[in-house]
Amino acid sequence: MSSHNAAPYYFVPGPSRWPMLAGISLLITMIGASAWVNDASWGSTVNIVGILCTLTVLYFWFGDAIKESEGGLYSKRIDHSYRWSMGWFIFSEVMFFGAFFGALFYARAITLPWLGDLDHKFIWPDFAAQWGNTPAGVVESFTAMGPFPIPTINTALLLLSGLTLTIAHHALIAGKRGKTVGWLAATVALGAVFMCFQVYEYMHAYSELNLKLTSGIYGSTFFLLTGFHGFHVTMGAIMLAVVMFRVMKGHFTPEHHFGFEGAAWYWHFVDVVWLGLYIVVYWL
Repeated sequence: MSSHNAAPYYFVPGPSRWPMLAGISLLITMIGASAWVNDASWGSTVNIVGILCTLTVLYFWFGDAIKESEGGLYSKRIDHSYRWSMGWFIFSEVMFFGAFFGALFYARAITLPWLGDLDHKFIWPDFAAQWGNTPAGVVESFTAMGPFPIPTINTALLLLSGLTLTIAHHALIAGKRGKTVGWLAATVALGAVFMCFQVYEYMHAYSELNLKLTSGIYGSTFFLLTGFHGFHVTMGAIMLAVVMFRVMKGHFTPEHHFGFEGAAWYWHFVDVVWLGLYIVVYWL
């Protein structure tokens, strides 16, 4: 027996339907998404249904895990298991964004100079080997996105959110739940403001800069990198909001609060990715 709430040596959960239902829900989601991007009339509806089903499954699945944790079934060995799992998950996210950063590097450092050499001048005489330019007649003209003012404001917001989250963590360790909730709420609010600015930036890109997902390799890499990052910010804010409500319910102790720490790891990862985006996508 473990010293933590007399938990079993290693907790083994019983049979669960949630993994199978999660797989089915994700399959429905991807079928709908594939049909949607191929202009099928039913694609958007199926995609939304799949997303709602996935969220429902996750709600009940994580609810079961929370009940097990609060029921004293998780020992230090389970805690270590969760830490390794979260670490490998974040590593997979590093590889995910690394693929997009790699595509951006390949396009800018290898493909662009190659297309701008003397041989290709006969094909696109008006093309200049400068990032953000496109051959005349290939795609609609657009204006590249700069670092001011919204990207810089968003950088400040995310850096500040990392600070407020760290303060909340120290407050939880000190046993100050009210302070923890307050600083967590501030972190979630900063994430929400970040996303509002991101939406405004996209509207500005489409309506005023004519920058779209179809604007060549520049538009593709810009919207994929910033869009997936925005999705991660949204997921991270939801995770922190759930953690905040759990703190309000008294679910964590100063000694045992990996649910909080896991969400914090994820949020700090999102911060670091944004710093890379801010430098590579908006400045260089």
